[in-house]
Parts: sequence; structure tokens; C-alpha cells
Amino acid sequence: MRPSTPDKSITLKHLVINSRRYGGIKFYPDKVIQSLVKNLPEIGWSNKYQMAVLPNNPSHLQNIYDAFKGVAWINTQYFFVNRPVNHGNEPLSVDAYRKRPAKKGWKYCPEEFYQKLEIRKYSIHTARSYIGMFERFINYYAHVEDLMSLSDKEINGYIQHMVQLGRSDSYINQALNAIKFYYEVVMGMPNRFYEVNRPIQPEALPKVLSKKQVFRMIENCSNLKHRCIVSLLYSSGLRRGELIALKIEDIKSDRMMIRVNSGKGRKDRYTLLSERILDELREYFKKYRPQQYLFEYSPGVQYSGSSVGKVVARAAKRGGIIERVTPHMLRHSFATHLLESGIDLRQIQTLLGHNSLKTTEVYTHVAVEGMNKIKNPLDLE
Repeated sequence: MRPSTPDKSITLKHLVINSRRYGGIKFYPDKVIQSLVKNLPEIGWSNKYQMAVLPNNPSHLQNIYDAFKGVAWINTQYFFVNRPVNHGNEPLSVDAYRKRPAKKGWKYCPEEFYQKLEIRKYSIHTARSYIGMFERFINYYAHVEDLMSLSDKEINGYIQHMVQLGRSDSYINQALNAIKFYYEVVMGMPNRFYEVNRPIQPEALPKVLSKKQVFRMIENCSNLKHRCIVSLLYSSGLRRGELIALKIEDIKSDRMMIRVNSGKGRKDRYTLLSERILDELREYFKKYRPQQYLFEYSPGVQYSGSSVGKVVARAAKRGGIIERVTPHMLRHSFATHLLESGIDLRQIQTLLGHNSLKTTEVYTHVAVEGMNKIKNPLDLE
């Protein structure tokens, strides 16, 4: 509960100084707060972080609460792990990684790393990525016995090493996410690194197909199943993973909607179902008789993401499209064409399952409807 004087506040942060864990107290100059801070047991000052510091343990944390109760609001958003567990995931086991035979000269992830991945129900894809990325990191610093002794400088040094190797921005960001997972989630130190820099992400615009190109792709699919796959990706704005996870009961023909279960970020949502594709889906169902998933290799066996990619690429090639076409380009095209037809941006955000409207706003930069009515100055007389 905040005190009656909300203008007074302190912020708690995690610090590591000389391999020891400290709690940092950040505050704006205030005589009352300064006096209370000075009276805390074992209090000190860090010139590097410009914060008051004291050993990070439960007794000192309780002293802070007792001292500032009713006087200042204690901001702990950077101090306690408060990320939700992914309740929608199936139980995760990383036993295959635990049981790997020892490899001489190679360090494996500590057991607590595996435990946190399982307890928090991370997807197996994320778990594989984090384990691989973190092991490369700890083996880069194989000579370091205590990982807590690594500073912002060493983390930046590792990032610099990856840049020098020519790793992509996406790869470097994944590696940094795995490192932060260890320090922030496994070791319980949110916001552990203050001076670690991520690569500046290029503001690339999404690649979009024209409606004519999409229709040519659909017309040139080799069979009914492939036509349904390409049509659904475009007409419903589905991600590749969402498409292959669709089950028969997710097609809500009475409402002309498709239910997307546990999409990106473990969120459920509804998106559009085309009348044209519904007729083809009914024909497809009669012919292929899927048992569990809408698209299957064999009864009950889910279609793979790589196969979806190949279906899309072949359809594009047959449709005379020279550039490389991916399933996600069909999703981008879905959003852009809706925007060009006058659909509200917030409705498109809901259909795509974006958390932030800013993510959806990128399509305003590629929508050409309206722009093509602007007279080019070179053509003006």
C-alpha cells in the first residue's frame, strides 16, 4: 500500500560488487529519506552505481520495509521476479539435456537452470534455445568458477565477441535473453545488468504480396490440402505454428471464426474464417479425414512447420513470384490488405493477437491504398 505522501519513494535494485550480492537503494535527494537511509545497518555507497548499498539478505530487506513504512513508497518492480508462468503449455521435461553424457572440457547448464525452465513451463523451443545459448556463454568464460562474479563489462565483452563472429542481431538477442534468464529468473535478480547493450534493431518494413500474387499462389497449389494451407495463412492471418496446431473443432463455422489456442505469448484469440475457404475445408475434410489436427501427415500426426514453408514456397514459384515467399508474408499481406480496405487498426490488432498497437502500426507504412492516388511531383505539369 502506498503512503499518504506518494512524492517520496525509493527503488530497490540488485547489484553485484566484488562478487557479493547487494541491494541498491535509488532515491531522489530528500532530507527525510537520506536520514533514514543513513541509519540502516551496514549501509554504504557505490560511486559506480550512484546508489546506497547494503548486503542483500532477508534481514536487511526487512529493515528497509520497517524504516520506510508510512514514509515512502518502496518500488520493487526491479527487485522481485513477477513474470507469469506460462499456464497454457503442456508439461515440459528437459531430461534429455540432463542425461547427456559428459563431454570433456564442456560445461553444462546447472540443474537449477533446467528446473526453472520446467517449473515456469517454457515451450520446448525456448528451452532448447536458452540451454544452447547459455552453455555457449558459460564455456566462453570457462575459467570463471563463480558466474555471479561476472560484471556488465564481461557480458558486453561476450556480446562484442558474437558481433565479431558475425552473428545476427536476432541470434545475439536470443543469447542475451538466455543470460538474463539465468541471472534474473534462476538467481532471482531482476534487472541485474544495467550497462549491457542490445544490438540496435533495424526498422525493417514487412514484406507484403499483392492480392493478385496471393490469388495466383492459391490457384497454383498442387493439391487441395496445399490450397487450404495457403488460403488459411492468408485469409486468417495465422502464424505457421498456429496453423499446424489447429484442431478440427477450432473451425467455428457457425460464427465464421477460427479459434487460435495458445498463440504467441500463450494467448487465445479468434480470427476470421472465409466463406470461400470454409467450402474448401469441407471438401478437404471429406477427402483427407484428419483425426486430430486439421492438417496431418498421417492420422493423428501433426503437419510440420518446415513442410508448410515448402508448400508456400512451391505455390509462389508456380504462381510466377520471383522473390522468396514465406508463410509470415501471407500474414503480413492479410493485415495490410485489411488496412487498405478500411478496417480499423485496433480490430486488426485483435485479429493478429498483438499485445501492442505499435506492433500493428507498422502496416500503415506498407499500405498503398490511398498513396497511389497521390500525384507524383515529377508527373505534375
